[in-house]
Amino acid sequence: MLPTQLRAATHLLVVTGAACLIGAVSGLTSWALFEALDHATTLRLDHTWLVWLLPAAAFILGAAYHYFGGPANRGTSLVVEQSLPPLDPSVPDHTPKIPYRMAPMIFGATFIAQVTGASVGREGAALQISGSVTSLLTKPFRLKPSDTRLMLIAAMAGAFGGAFGVPLAGAIFGLEIQQTGRLRYEGLAPALAASITADFIVESLGRHTPIVEIPVNIDWSIALRLVVVGIAAGLAARLFIEVLHGVKKTMRDLISWVPGRPVIGAVATLALMLIFGRDYLGLSLPLVEQALGGSVASWWDPVLKILFTAIALGCAIPGGEVTPLFVVGATLGSAMSGPLHLSPTLTTAACLAAVFGAAANAPIACAVLAIELFGADMAIPAGIVCIVAYAISPKHGIYEGQRSGSTKDLRATAVQPHRS
Repeated sequence: MLPTQLRAATHLLVVTGAACLIGAVSGLTSWALFEALDHATTLRLDHTWLVWLLPAAAFILGAAYHYFGGPANRGTSLVVEQSLPPLDPSVPDHTPKIPYRMAPMIFGATFIAQVTGASVGREGAALQISGSVTSLLTKPFRLKPSDTRLMLIAAMAGAFGGAFGVPLAGAIFGLEIQQTGRLRYEGLAPALAASITADFIVESLGRHTPIVEIPVNIDWSIALRLVVVGIAAGLAARLFIEVLHGVKKTMRDLISWVPGRPVIGAVATLALMLIFGRDYLGLSLPLVEQALGGSVASWWDPVLKILFTAIALGCAIPGGEVTPLFVVGATLGSAMSGPLHLSPTLTTAACLAAVFGAAANAPIACAVLAIELFGADMAIPAGIVCIVAYAISPKHGIYEGQRSGSTKDLRATAVQPHRS
């Protein structure tokens, strides 16, 4: 018995130590990406004419991904899928593979997309870079497939935790994102080690996530009104998913030449810009800053951000979904504060996390994210809004590689009884 326990403990220590290295790499690559994208945004704001290059940039990116991307076209969904164990234990296991070209391609593509104003995010790109680099680094060691999957979990946890300065939420995200309603506890130690390490690396390199302490005195009246905010957040997530899938289907049906699809998205983005302005181009982080500062957003802000982002991503302009959905959540929460007579900072903070949590089927990670970013008083409000939003959102989220686990239908039997 002792040798077995000793081998298990040794394996845990080795895997956790390796996860720390993966976390360091994830933190370093996330830092490099975010620094580059800060420069890209500054460049676009200083040279406003760059947005008119979006159709040309979209064509170049579409052609590059179509002719050279291969599996990298699946983006974050591929990383999530490859981190999952096989459904049938009797089928021979295989080592997960993330194409090495995914990292440089998504890094360059996200930079170009931000320079030219496409409404795409950055954290999804960080996840892809981290997964790709992890696949490259682990190959020489010939790890068992199960251990390689643990390293991919660590990579996702490190990228998410390091990106937002939320190590606990990052660890939970790496476990929660793979399968709806299921947490993979065997990956808990490496996920937490990677996320903490990544956060430490990013902080050491000078990028600090601002923490806004939001005092909350909750009562039954506020709790019930927060349920309404959660319903709205879930409906926003549902709207984003439906519009995104609708745009993708329309592009597949109407545009047979794949590199032409991003060009259509770029032209549509510029047309929307001419009608509604430039606030919804790129990351749109000023909208979040204004909402957290107490300014009440307009009701059309979340709707337009959904539209800009769904068109860009649905037309296959490379990038992520996380930051745009944070913007949707923040502006939606802010806009609802007036009719519900709630503090705008409270509804902004709770809804910021809830929309992405509902769209990605990761409500626990996003509730913890809100607590880490906005203080312990946010525990109950974030929990209410995130869980209600998750219950309202569709079964299938934004990541196609995510495996279906538990149902959201409470009438269904969670565990089938054993029949002898």
